[in-house]
Amino acid sequence: MSESLTTVSEQDPREELFIVPVDLLADDQILGLVEEYCTRYHGLNDQENPLVETGRVKAAVDKGELVVWFDPVNNTASLDRPQAQR
Repeated sequence: MSESLTTVSEQDPREELFIVPVDLLADDQILGLVEEYCTRYHGLNDQENPLVETGRVKAAVDKGELVVWFDPVNNTASLDRPQAQR
């Protein structure tokens, strides 16, 4: 008699994205994430100077409208909405 086993692949919790509180990051790290966000999103819109948005994006980070997501698998961080829950 053979039994068929169904295995459900569960993601290792150590590989899940998580939000990093901005007060744990240095100002230059946050600025780097803000600049990356501006060039990633606004640079694709053929804006001549996408970094002109850094003040607005930094304010969104300060208000919690944008948060820092960390990906432990790729060892990368980026800004996105809190409800993105990738």
